[in-house]
Amino acid sequence: MNGIIIFIGLIFILFIGRALFTPLILSLFIWYLINSVAAYYRKVMPWRESWGAGAASFALAIASIGWFVYVFIMQIRPMFVVLATRLPEIQHRLYDSIAHLAGQFGIELSISAIPNIGSLAANIGMSAAGWLATLGLVLVYIFFMFIEQSTFQKKIAAVFPDKKRSKKINFIVKSIAANMKKYMFMKTAVSVATALLSYAWMKYFGLEFAGVWAFIIFILNYIPTFGTIIATSLPIIYAMLVAPMLVIPIAAGLITVQLVLSNLLEPRLTGQTLNLSTLAILINLVFWGMLWGPVGMFFSVPLLVATFVITSQFDRTRWIAVLLSSNGQIPEKKG
Repeated sequence: MNGIIIFIGLIFILFIGRALFTPLILSLFIWYLINSVAAYYRKVMPWRESWGAGAASFALAIASIGWFVYVFIMQIRPMFVVLATRLPEIQHRLYDSIAHLAGQFGIELSISAIPNIGSLAANIGMSAAGWLATLGLVLVYIFFMFIEQSTFQKKIAAVFPDKKRSKKINFIVKSIAANMKKYMFMKTAVSVATALLSYAWMKYFGLEFAGVWAFIIFILNYIPTFGTIIATSLPIIYAMLVAPMLVIPIAAGLITVQLVLSNLLEPRLTGQTLNLSTLAILINLVFWGMLWGPVGMFFSVPLLVATFVITSQFDRTRWIAVLLSSNGQIPEKKG
């Protein structure tokens, strides 16, 4: 009974505190990403043992991620400029398409029932402004994480003075990090392959902003199931509005790529790499989506990985790890 009360209380805290937790989880992810990229750069440096290798690797990591963001902004800005000038035309085509579809089923449709793209664009702009404010908080968090990261090990040792328990906590942290690297590598490889194949297909048929759509597909593919659906739908809807004759071949190609890579290949790789149940991944996706929205959905699998590792290391919670696993086999308990 006490466990149920604690669980419900934890969910309540996570929900009401989402304004605090979502920027924090974003900060942790970016901090972890920068550290991982910096570790890779340091590994390939011929002078990796020198005193300046650490600073140089971090500078290169931050520059690489910053360049990636800059390129995306430069690619997506022309798309928004063109869309802004073509909103009335796209709105008209949207109305014609929906009216034609409704007519096929004998449905009478009012103009007010058609989504107003201009209003949607304004709402997205307001959301973007809110995200910019959140980004400022995220950058502050990251800054202080880098300042204090050299003390993390000491703090863990101070919190858990018992050597056996301290060793167990370090093992859990390292296991989570190792599994996270496996997941990120696998997910990134599948997302890159999906984005490249989708880009080649859209470019072949001459769809505008193929590069931007491919990048959006790459990002949204990190959200299991729902991200895949949205990533595929956006360019298809755009093609329907600006190039109706190309909708069928573009949709067929994009859906095929997603089915083969994201729906057939990726679940098998996830089960083999992380030993996570596909059903558990889906339930976890819905759970975190309800709590934290898109941010929760984006981080649902990493959070599930952490839950799986932690629950597998304690006798009272090992049954949870068994349920989350794909084959019922879980890691041996340390200590």
